[in-house]
Amino acid sequence: MMLPTPTSRLLVTCFTLLAFAAPDRSAGSDWPQWRGPDRTDVSKETGLLKTWPEGGPKRVWLFENAGSGYSGPAIVAGKLFTLGTRDGQEILLVLDANTGTEIRAVKLGAVLSNDWGNGPRGTPAVDGDRVYALSGPGNLVCVQVADGKILWQVTMASLGGKVPNWGYTESVTIDGPKVLCTPGGAKGTVAALDKLTGTVIWQSKEFTALAHYSSIVPATINGVAQYVQRTEKSVVGLKADDGKLLWETSFAGRTAVIPTPIVRGNEVYVTAGYGSGSKLVRIEKDNTVTTVYENKVMKNHHGGAILIGDHVYGHGDPGWVCQDFKTGAEVWMHREFGKGAIGAADGMLYALEERSGTVALVAASPTGWKESGRFKLDPQTKIRAARGQVWTHPVISNGKLYLRDQDIIYCYDVKAR
Repeated sequence: MMLPTPTSRLLVTCFTLLAFAAPDRSAGSDWPQWRGPDRTDVSKETGLLKTWPEGGPKRVWLFENAGSGYSGPAIVAGKLFTLGTRDGQEILLVLDANTGTEIRAVKLGAVLSNDWGNGPRGTPAVDGDRVYALSGPGNLVCVQVADGKILWQVTMASLGGKVPNWGYTESVTIDGPKVLCTPGGAKGTVAALDKLTGTVIWQSKEFTALAHYSSIVPATINGVAQYVQRTEKSVVGLKADDGKLLWETSFAGRTAVIPTPIVRGNEVYVTAGYGSGSKLVRIEKDNTVTTVYENKVMKNHHGGAILIGDHVYGHGDPGWVCQDFKTGAEVWMHREFGKGAIGAADGMLYALEERSGTVALVAASPTGWKESGRFKLDPQTKIRAARGQVWTHPVISNGKLYLRDQDIIYCYDVKAR
């Protein structure tokens, strides 16, 4: 028997250290709020499938008791948080993100009633040991993650708000010590609350438009921390410290303005449906606003628009659109896949067709729609409103794809092996 020499022992030790130090070719990440950690809807996941087998990726689990609503999932530390309905109340639902096992359901109050589908619309925001959620009728609740205890709650009505036609759909924002929400109305369109107590820190007294359906994006523009939000006719930047109106630009929204703004550097991009179109503005150092372009190339209703590189992707009515972010020009349009919502990860788009519940995997490329797999959600809900469709956006987190159709939540394994 040959005994190891000092040199051989050193080599083994070095190879062992290298093996432990070598980076994993795949990386997973949590999804703590609407559109992910940075509100771009572009997941930082890597090592994911680039093609799907026939019938789609393997389904890991199925949960069938989420109730009504269009709330999406927030995923943190192995737990999935979403909103739904049960026993005549809207609920915060907590599941094991890996198995789909229910952990708890926390009652949040009355159910929003609407012809397009009852129940909550917004996605919860998880921050440490707390989760924040806004119900359809406008009840903002802070819940302790460990045991589901409600720590505080504030209604949008108490902040001067009025429930919009399709309910409160905002996914609230956590930024440092503050939770941001958009009650709308004369007291101030946007409110910043102390996230520990629910106490009002400020409301945007210079900006008092009624709430629409978009969610706030925290940003630093020209070195100034601020919050970008939009209503039916305006896009604004509010100073993070005190809610002061820094800049405002008009936007010709109609009926319902929904998609979350996109911020890159000192540029802000918005789009909306009902023929409204898209607009890119540049915020100068003195907070004057320069319009870069405004056109009808992207008319995104509510499925979301995503910026990857220098291109914006989303359903633009009448088809899926790739738009040049810098110029606003149409790069390509694809009409053979129906209108719906979008997510992105690892260089791929996850497109969900709202009418059929079909999901397609598409390259995020300006060279055209290049599909490399699709499948149809099965089973599908039996409780969807007659006018409702599959409107919850796809989420990719920790190697898994999460989808929802009302009471049914689906989890698929999309990690490459």
